[in-house]
Amino acid sequence: MRVAVLSSGGKDSAAAWWWAICKGWTIDSLVTVRVHGDDSHMFQLPGTEQVEVQAKLANLPWVAVPSSGQSNQEMKDLEHALRERDIDGFVSGALRSDYQKSRLEQMAERLNVKCWTPLWHHDGLDHVHGMVEHGFQIMITAVSCEGLDDAWLGKILTLEDVDQLDKLAKKHRFNVEGEGGEYETLVTSGPHFHGSMELTTTKHWDGVRGHLTFH
Repeated sequence: MRVAVLSSGGKDSAAAWWWAICKGWTIDSLVTVRVHGDDSHMFQLPGTEQVEVQAKLANLPWVAVPSSGQSNQEMKDLEHALRERDIDGFVSGALRSDYQKSRLEQMAERLNVKCWTPLWHHDGLDHVHGMVEHGFQIMITAVSCEGLDDAWLGKILTLEDVDQLDKLAKKHRFNVEGEGGEYETLVTSGPHFHGSMELTTTKHWDGVRGHLTFH
């Protein structure tokens, strides 16, 4: 099986990627929709340029798909990019969004390929805890909910951090895995890489939400 990995660079993409490797499948490429607008209902915005570094560490091609972020156009842009790949299907880190999963499945039908979402409805805490336990280095790159402050920006999660994240999620009623956009991540190392990413970042914090920029 030859598959493309839809990757934002974050933990969910990395977990889906690793799942495909464990299946013994050939990874054709990492495919990233690079949104140049201010919002997207489908794709992560901050830090996605770093997928190029991940691809180099994994000796894989990186397919960057520029898009405005408009809901219909960004899917058309992705579909066009995938149509040019010689693949049997693609994998995605979709976890809970029916909107995201259904649109990907519809696109797969149009392309006449398979769509896999191996994380679908996994327990959020088990998901994050398991990744850290198996050697994935998960850096928080953006926060935007009550309970998460600028101290979390740039933090590479330990098991203790995941436990603290769980306590905060229960107290402030957000998704511990960040599925609602409460935080964004970048995987800087893991069993799917040869080496780890070396990053220089700057924090941006407005008192309520914040993000990292990369240099």
